[in-house]
Amino acid sequence: MIVPVLTFVIFFTGIYGVYWLVIVRPEEQAAGIVRRRLRATRQKAATKQTDLRKQVQALSSIGAIEALLKRNESRMTSLQLLIEQAGLNITVGTLLVGSAALGTLVFFVLFRSSGLLLLAAPTAVFVAIVPYQVVKYMRTRRMRKFEEQFPEALDLLSRSLRAGHAFTTGLEMIATEMGDPIGPEFRVLYDQQNFGMPLPDALRLFAQRIPVLDARFFVTAVLIQRESGGNLSEVLDNLARVMRERFRVKRQMRVVSAHGRISGWILVCTPPVLALAIFTINAETRQLMFHDPLGQRMVIAGVMLQIIGTLIMRKIINVPY
Repeated sequence: MIVPVLTFVIFFTGIYGVYWLVIVRPEEQAAGIVRRRLRATRQKAATKQTDLRKQVQALSSIGAIEALLKRNESRMTSLQLLIEQAGLNITVGTLLVGSAALGTLVFFVLFRSSGLLLLAAPTAVFVAIVPYQVVKYMRTRRMRKFEEQFPEALDLLSRSLRAGHAFTTGLEMIATEMGDPIGPEFRVLYDQQNFGMPLPDALRLFAQRIPVLDARFFVTAVLIQRESGGNLSEVLDNLARVMRERFRVKRQMRVVSAHGRISGWILVCTPPVLALAIFTINAETRQLMFHDPLGQRMVIAGVMLQIIGTLIMRKIINVPY
């Protein structure tokens, strides 16, 4: 009696073990992978939703500076938008305090070394403006890169629509597969509509956040198509083709105006460089220009004429297209 029972138990255990090893265990592993992915997705979605709720960022991490900047909130908001468009992870307070500290440092160094208020004050003001100009330059460079990537993004969105995907799925594909800056910007657009914002409002914020004419064309085309209907993929193809033609014309214009821009830079930079060289080599001329009343008036007039000439040449060589 014992032998048949043991044989049954052994065979049953063996069969169940093979069944668990071949069928149950792989299914449990697959289910575990799915659960881990879903858990990671939920955590990521919760993090993104928290980030969206904090969309209005603080102007500064210091309470006193935050309260001071909020008194002029309209200008600070535009400055904050400039920082976001440049792709920088800093606050408005950081930029302003850094600019003020840099200008103050340059003022004290020049004033202590030369004793000339006429030299120290304008130089300090110029240096304090440099961080703002750097942010504007980074914004311009990032937006130019966005323009280069935008036709490819529209082609990807058009292909996803032809494949049967929804418009929002195409936005997510652009956000996932394309790099900075167009990927993060479309990620913000997708997350905004995904967490409850109406798609037209999210598209309008996208056009406001991206100061590029092509982005406005895209938003306008999508909004009109949503109201009147039509083949959106064909519209996006035509829009991408127009953008490529505009970008080709832009490059051609930059090539044509390259000589004028180089000449303008040389004419703008030559007087300050020559003045610095003369003042460094000849101390007598420096003393005459900065200590004599007539020399001081000549320096002021020269700086003003230099600024006016720079603005005029910039207007000439910057051809709108």
